[in-house]
Amino acid sequence: MELTAATIVVAFAGVFLICFMKGAFGGGFAIVGIPLLSIVMEPVTAGGLLAPLFVAMDLFALRYWRPSTWSKPDLVLLLPGLVIGIGLGYLLFRALDHRAIAIVMAVITLIFVGLWFVGGARMTVRPRSARKAVTAGLTSGITTMVAHSGGPPLAMYLLPLGLSKEVYAGTTSLFFTVGNLLKAAPWLLLVKPSGNVWILMVICALAIPIGVWLGWRLHGRLDQRQLYRACYGLLIVTALKLLWDGISGYIA
Repeated sequence: MELTAATIVVAFAGVFLICFMKGAFGGGFAIVGIPLLSIVMEPVTAGGLLAPLFVAMDLFALRYWRPSTWSKPDLVLLLPGLVIGIGLGYLLFRALDHRAIAIVMAVITLIFVGLWFVGGARMTVRPRSARKAVTAGLTSGITTMVAHSGGPPLAMYLLPLGLSKEVYAGTTSLFFTVGNLLKAAPWLLLVKPSGNVWILMVICALAIPIGVWLGWRLHGRLDQRQLYRACYGLLIVTALKLLWDGISGYIA
């Protein structure tokens, strides 16, 4: 990867957008910022660049999403599946068809959001399910390892629980902190970043404090209903991005 001014500006903007999403929603929507990175580098290179940055973003975000904002009963159910999913994703990284995974995840997400709209787009509270939590954690682990797209499975589990906006964001933040800590080393082993990527990583790290802080300020301005609607809207954006990645991959 050639380190040009355009590469630095575009990558910095992409990382800033991801940090902003983490501050506002606790994480899970990193894929929204990845299209910017794909303009100036290959997707696999972007994955190697982002893996350590995700860890730094998450650790910084925890100064805002403290233990009082974590839904511990849900995390107890979610995290074991996440760990197993990341392990499976690493073992199957080169064997899995990333395009098919992206398309299937996109279709499931769009169906989930579509059913929410058909139901009147209301905030309904459903009981906690251990089976659904383990499935969500496992699926999120695989998709976050393979394509940095672990947000939809987690959101599809957490949103129907009707958690407060702070607890939703805090639980999501800790979930991805654990996930990103676990997958950073495997991604670096798979990609083995070059010197220019490490330099760009240091530059992009400067976007973390201001990006997370501005996102957190936005979170404070949104009420419960607005935040949940924003999350469902972002799920649509994420699903369309995954669908495009999958279909365009087959066309290419």
